[in-house]
Amino acid sequence: MSGFPSFHTRHATRLSLLAGIVLTAGVAHSQETTSRMKGMELSNDKPIQIQSDKLEIKEKENKAEFTGNVKVVQGTTTLQSGNMVVYYRSEGGSMTSGNADIEKIDVSEKVYLKSGTQEATADTGTFNLVTETFVLKGDKVVLSEGKNVFVGCQLTVQMSTGEAKLDACGGRVMIQLDPKSRKTTN
Repeated sequence: MSGFPSFHTRHATRLSLLAGIVLTAGVAHSQETTSRMKGMELSNDKPIQIQSDKLEIKEKENKAEFTGNVKVVQGTTTLQSGNMVVYYRSEGGSMTSGNADIEKIDVSEKVYLKSGTQEATADTGTFNLVTETFVLKGDKVVLSEGKNVFVGCQLTVQMSTGEAKLDACGGRVMIQLDPKSRKTTN
């Protein structure tokens, strides 16, 4: 792939983007659904490649701004968005040296996550590596795996435990399950 060179961060394994979305039929409430999700951890042994139309590193502000057609790939995981801002600690290294201690990543403008057959779409997302949570928001946040689909407006995931909550923001969550997707035991 062309674009920016690959780089590693010492917290790459904590950057659980959303992989392994387990779309199982949890308890569906009128306003939210809570379930367990496999965390998709980006592994240290695979490079992270970031491509965008523009990159601006603001060392004094401890952030890097990727704009235009942002694409992040590691292994089988892909994140795409219009913009991505990476915030890092000043005492934790620098983005230009490739050893930044990342605190938070904000993505916006048509966020798309894919890992294998699992996908998620949203308007915006925040990955907080300090609290180990990520939140995807939008008028319609959609999680899918094959024909199984979850729809709400905010998905919150605790990356360390895989605990996930899908909110409907005043309406109702929608779950569509394909009975053929269930594993059968004989």
